[in-house]
Amino acid sequence: MKILQHIIPILFLLLGVVTQAQEVQLNTYSFGEGLRFQTGSGSEFNIKAYLQPAYEIKDYTDEDEIGQLSRFRLRRARLRLDGNSANERFSYRLQVDLSGTSELGDDTTGNYLLDAYVAYDVTRTINIAFGQRSTYTDNRELFMLSNSLQLVERSRLTSAFASIREFGIFAQGRFRTGGGSYLKPYLVVTNGDGSNAFGRDFGGLKVGGRLDFLPFGLFTNFGQFRQADVVRELSPKLVVGVNGSYNSGISSRRGRESGAILYLNDNDEESLPDYSKVGVDFMFKYNGFSVLGEYVKSFATVPTDITQRVRNDGSTSTNFDVNGQQDVENYVKGRMMLGDGFNIQAGYLFKNGISVDGRFTHLNADENSFLNNATFYNRPNYYTLGVSKYLARNYGAKIQASVTYVDGDGINDNQGEAFVNSIGDPRDVNEWIARIQLTLSL
Repeated sequence: MKILQHIIPILFLLLGVVTQAQEVQLNTYSFGEGLRFQTGSGSEFNIKAYLQPAYEIKDYTDEDEIGQLSRFRLRRARLRLDGNSANERFSYRLQVDLSGTSELGDDTTGNYLLDAYVAYDVTRTINIAFGQRSTYTDNRELFMLSNSLQLVERSRLTSAFASIREFGIFAQGRFRTGGGSYLKPYLVVTNGDGSNAFGRDFGGLKVGGRLDFLPFGLFTNFGQFRQADVVRELSPKLVVGVNGSYNSGISSRRGRESGAILYLNDNDEESLPDYSKVGVDFMFKYNGFSVLGEYVKSFATVPTDITQRVRNDGSTSTNFDVNGQQDVENYVKGRMMLGDGFNIQAGYLFKNGISVDGRFTHLNADENSFLNNATFYNRPNYYTLGVSKYLARNYGAKIQASVTYVDGDGINDNQGEAFVNSIGDPRDVNEWIARIQLTLSL
């Protein structure tokens, strides 16, 4: 039933687009870039879609006792509708994912509705959007389209700190700064709870921004928002950016789910921690070579009046035990994504369509942080090597494979059971993850 809540409005919107136009004609079609239509009134809309079936196998350094985990699944099944008015000042985007998986590929259920916003060009250089979309305050990898990733999956830095999509107001600008360079400022004000909260909205607002500088001009064919250098930039292209955000009253680990973690004071009033994040990143492309680097640091401020926590069943508890002592501040921080990390990846796309890519991701958890959770994290280093074959001259079709080696530091299996040796001591266990994925676009 949940999927119907999203699909039915989409069908009505598509029906409205068609019926309001006296005439709809196919304007252009480019494999991998979708179908572009023009209506009799002069407005345009573009339909894009892609599928990503995938296979994953996970193994451990002590495979005789631990064994392997593997799965086939439809990683993504996305449909996107973009459009603009006849004067091109109003635009909109609607994007859904019918695969049912999460944005980051973990075991949680995903949101079917990804993007749903309208935008207006205030001037030729300033645009304001309202609705749900990817946020400018995340690390740069979240700017990249999922079908343009140079490796099978996004980095663990994204999984640890990104809120991914948010609901609110998004403003961006683009200004020439002399010598062919550009400055791109971004400003975001959202509800701070990730995707649109259909129930009650907890906490306050999230305010953030980003500032990007492109010293050598704009990338070709939106290359700033795509990873591998498919167009083979004829001159070096570089973007360097800084970003930051402040979430007033967060009710989840990193601002991704409203109401997931709640605290109260003595008067049974909500009292929630604040969450801040800063980052710096860059991307470089030239003649098939590309490099992406990102750094993120997060902070939390815990109110001093918290005396109760709300359990999953709605009951409350006054127990804030940390290592045998009542410690409200560190208990609260221990349930949040606190620490810092960086991701660096590079690759080269040969003229025959074969790409070789590598990535190193490092996470450094604070002493009290959910990044120390042994089931999902507590893995500081990720080393990935990937090979891709692009079957078209863009991102329309490709086959990708990757192998990732993960350092373990006292970790659990997927059922939350600690890996131990025959006498019950923690075992030094590391992970190997192999993935293969096919991307096929409209």
